[in-house]
Amino acid sequence: MSHALTPPPRRAVAASAPVLPLVAVVALAGLPPVGDGAGPADVVSALAVGYCVIRLLRERRRPLSPRAAVVLGLPVVGLAFAAMGAASPQAAFGGLGRYLQVFVLVPAAVLVLLRGRACFRALAWSFVGLALWQGSVGVYQYVTGTGASYQGETVRAVGTFGATDVMGMATAVSLGLVCAAGIALGRGPVRQRTAAAGCALVLVLPLALSFSRGAWIATALACAVQLALAGLRRALKVAAAVVAAGVVLVGGFGVGTAMLQERIGSITEVADAPDQSVVDRYTLWAAATDMWREHPWTGVGLKNFPEYRDGHATLALSSGSDIAGAGSEYHKQALLSPHSMYLLVLSEQGLIGLTALAGSWLALLVCALRRLPRARRRGPGPDCALVAVGLLLWQLTDFFYGDIGGPSTVLTGVALGLTAWWALSRDDRADAAPRRDGAPARIEEASTR
Repeated sequence: MSHALTPPPRRAVAASAPVLPLVAVVALAGLPPVGDGAGPADVVSALAVGYCVIRLLRERRRPLSPRAAVVLGLPVVGLAFAAMGAASPQAAFGGLGRYLQVFVLVPAAVLVLLRGRACFRALAWSFVGLALWQGSVGVYQYVTGTGASYQGETVRAVGTFGATDVMGMATAVSLGLVCAAGIALGRGPVRQRTAAAGCALVLVLPLALSFSRGAWIATALACAVQLALAGLRRALKVAAAVVAAGVVLVGGFGVGTAMLQERIGSITEVADAPDQSVVDRYTLWAAATDMWREHPWTGVGLKNFPEYRDGHATLALSSGSDIAGAGSEYHKQALLSPHSMYLLVLSEQGLIGLTALAGSWLALLVCALRRLPRARRRGPGPDCALVAVGLLLWQLTDFFYGDIGGPSTVLTGVALGLTAWWALSRDDRADAAPRRDGAPARIEEASTR
């Protein structure tokens, strides 16, 4: 009887095939862009969207439910108004294409292509794999002194993203850590949960060596919420493991260096004795706010922040960030964004754009949280729910301190797609638990059709 209910291997392979382009996007995110154009991951993401369109045309089915179409389509409203205010058609199409890729097209493609929890987990594990790869490169850079420059020493872990994208490795490692934590807190096989817990603990080290305060805060908040949602008992166990790992890292391996301790301490000193990077950030935030006051509804236009920056920034703003190390010669990198996604959208797209974009994210969060209690009652779904909620919370928190840009940006679109699949999937079987009498594997690989 169980053999009759178990799909043949060929069918299982076919069911998981649609997720492979998405896994390729994540795997290629660490490769640098070709010249000044799009990176390999961006190219593959465009191919994945095209592949998704072809499948929909061949299967003759509606791509998204009305609710999913509204939630994922909300950002288009603000983008349309902001594009009309761009300085040139090239800037309008460039900015519009990037926003649509990250916040609309790639998440929609993930929502359509995933065929069930197994595909979801495969994509989540690809984030963990990327994080382990980038983290290992970053730790090597710190140990050998071949990383990006930080306080005069080339010790900052940046992975393969280089000194020009110091947030790239921090983003990849953070997203992988959140995915691993969600899987570890779920109800999957013991081996899988143990492996995920081990990966999460290992990734703490490269995340620390990234010296990224924003990534630290976002990861700590996302994982804390995941622990709270998983239950008190598991929260206490994981907290004990994290404390033990911290003791080993600091006491046994000497990770708590003076630079790291100073960086951690600077989180609470930004108002009393801020360093130049914090001064620059506050100045850029003030400039973005002034732009919004002058253009409250539609902003100054897509990709126009650099053009308006000098007219609104004070003299406290430095000429740029010092870039050196990790294969780059010393140079100044211009500060062309406010380093806050919310303020970037507010300044360039106004209240209309920010309301539409933030409304889309809030709707995703609400829908994802609404499905969590049902998943906790009915089988092994909580790991997917915890990953989805954790990824979105990480993005929403990190967007206070950073914005999109660089090869790692495409990871944001895939992460939002994972959240969208859990929150907006039209197939109710995505929440269903397998039957005890030998559940059909088709339920685990439920289609979102």
